[in-house]
Amino acid sequence: MSDQKVAIVTAGGSGMGAAAARKLADDGFRVAILSSSGKGEALAQELGGIGVTGSNQSNDDIQRLVDKVIAEWGRIDVLVNSAGHGPRAPILEISDDDWHRGMDVYFLSAVRPARLVAPHMVKQGGGAIINISTFAAFEPDPVFPTSGVFRAGLAAFTKLFADQYAKHNVRMNNVLPGFIDSLPEKDVFRERIPMGRYGRSAEIAATIGFLASEGAGYITGQNLRVDGGITRSV
Repeated sequence: MSDQKVAIVTAGGSGMGAAAARKLADDGFRVAILSSSGKGEALAQELGGIGVTGSNQSNDDIQRLVDKVIAEWGRIDVLVNSAGHGPRAPILEISDDDWHRGMDVYFLSAVRPARLVAPHMVKQGGGAIINISTFAAFEPDPVFPTSGVFRAGLAAFTKLFADQYAKHNVRMNNVLPGFIDSLPEKDVFRERIPMGRYGRSAEIAATIGFLASEGAGYITGQNLRVDGGITRSV
């Protein structure tokens, strides 16, 4: 087993996932990236890591990446679960098929990798899983209906996971971004942000870097809001 720590990033070809991969590489991690576009494989090559072109909605694709990482490096210290974009529509106009697609995109995309990676983390004595969620997980937003619903479920899953795996030193936390510059900016959204600006992908990546670090070693089962003040925790 290598002494150098290893991170896997799913949906890491662009946006916040790619920013997280770069940050972790800068922090000294070996990085493996899963992306359906092929951009993740190119980024992994740039960072001297492992890339697989595939989907986080496919157990086989995730398993392929995990197998490559274990065969090459023998360990997994950090898993970052990012995701694409699910269906949007007025709440009662969302079809059953689109609700199921939303569950795949926003919920099972984190459950599947955790299921495959957690046993390796337990065996090696610890690890950190970080899910990129949304500010709308606790204050649902009609702009992001399927994201809000299923990431509220992800918050519950995270608490259940954290309770069960804390004794193994395997942590799981969620990062809840607001409006981030990985998407085109709109005045109507910017006006909702108390800080008056979109967040930067690099800021989300820095939060992920902290949660992956020893400084966050006593943090698990939490939801960290990184949204410029749009939402408030009680």
